[in-house]
Amino acid sequence: MALRNPVIYGNRFERSPDHDYGQSMTLAGAAGKALILTILLVASAAYTWYLFVNGEDVSGFLKVGLIGSLVIALPTIFFPRISPFTAPLYVIVNGLLYGAVSAMGEYLYPGVVMNAILITLSLFLITLFLYATRIIRVTPGLVAAISIATLAIALTYLVNLVLSFFGMSVPYIHDTGWVGIAISAFVIVIATSNLLIDFSNIEQYANEGRPKYMEWYGAFGLMITIIWMYFEILRLLTKLASSRN
Repeated sequence: MALRNPVIYGNRFERSPDHDYGQSMTLAGAAGKALILTILLVASAAYTWYLFVNGEDVSGFLKVGLIGSLVIALPTIFFPRISPFTAPLYVIVNGLLYGAVSAMGEYLYPGVVMNAILITLSLFLITLFLYATRIIRVTPGLVAAISIATLAIALTYLVNLVLSFFGMSVPYIHDTGWVGIAISAFVIVIATSNLLIDFSNIEQYANEGRPKYMEWYGAFGLMITIIWMYFEILRLLTKLASSRN
């Protein structure tokens, strides 16, 4: 495939000279690591949620989560060997961030968080089923389309971030009208589609017997996609709730 998920792609999965071929990456191992990361994510999110409910200021966790995510993710992407240590840290700081964001969203629009969680879980299971049964096949053309759309979204968000320093934003992406809602729905489709690439890459490299530590790296890439999905779904639900008020 010419294009893949940048987190779990390329020579980052290459066998190293000191690789113990008796300890290779497996699908079950990657799934187990993803479960561990999910538990850490939920636990850290519950902590900032608890603080918010009890009247504590959680705004500091927003900055910690945003900065920490970038600081931890970048070296993990380029140095996968550290993923057994950095992947847990990544989900913990994201849990602190999204626990605070979720608590604020729930305070303004009761019920949106549970709905966001259920929709995220449902989309994950549906996508996994479609991939496992080969109803959807991950072809090079599909990977290219998803990757190009993902890159376009990332660039748009980057431009929006730069504009925010000058008190501006990219038109429509924050709107609660039908255009803003349609944009959020499209982003959710692309985010969910990235799961197909994650599943495909993890399966391929597990079959090739890549190093054991890559289970953590594969789970790390999967968590990036799931966290992105949840955030976009929560954004969409808050837009819908706001438009009704």
